[in-house]
Amino acid sequence: MTTKPRRGRPLKNAQENRDTKAELIRSGLEQLTENGFASSGIDPILKRVGVPKGSFYHYFPSKEAFGLAVIESYANYFANKLDTYLLDVNTPPLIRIKNFANNAKTGLERHHFKRGCLIGNLGQEVDLLPESFRPVLINVFMEWQNRIADCLEIAKANHDLSQSTDCKKLAECFWIGWEGAVSRTRLVKSIAPLDNYFDNFIASLPR
Repeated sequence: MTTKPRRGRPLKNAQENRDTKAELIRSGLEQLTENGFASSGIDPILKRVGVPKGSFYHYFPSKEAFGLAVIESYANYFANKLDTYLLDVNTPPLIRIKNFANNAKTGLERHHFKRGCLIGNLGQEVDLLPESFRPVLINVFMEWQNRIADCLEIAKANHDLSQSTDCKKLAECFWIGWEGAVSRTRLVKSIAPLDNYFDNFIASLPR
């Protein structure tokens, strides 16, 4: 029995679907990193992409589902960025962290301090978010902390840090302070708070 070929261009349609969904997520990243989730409507996101509201719900059943997709996309992007610096075997571990910090500062300046850390921003408005966001945000922070902790463990093994150093606790302190410094940097539109924070973090490491 011969099966009739399907009409239309399913491969192209599938590609168009993927591209439109990716564009919506990119637009959402821009909107949410600048304005947060609670105050961000769908309309500005759709306008940037040129997608009608009815089509939006073809890709995402709700704003909550869209928000979770944006978080996942950002978390993957940021984890890859961390790995680029923290897994650089040709660079001493503490310099790896410094190189990551310098790249982040450059990004803040490039966007004129309008865009911060999406995960940090959402963490600050967590009581206004769907409850499904909370465990996801906590998990993202834990993954970032583990990456910094692993890098600090390498520094410890290289005797760049004291052998009594609690790398997991230090990694948690790093991210708590980092997110606060990013927030202050956006407020004052100056990289100075991040510089002050990072310099003091490095200076306080147990040697």
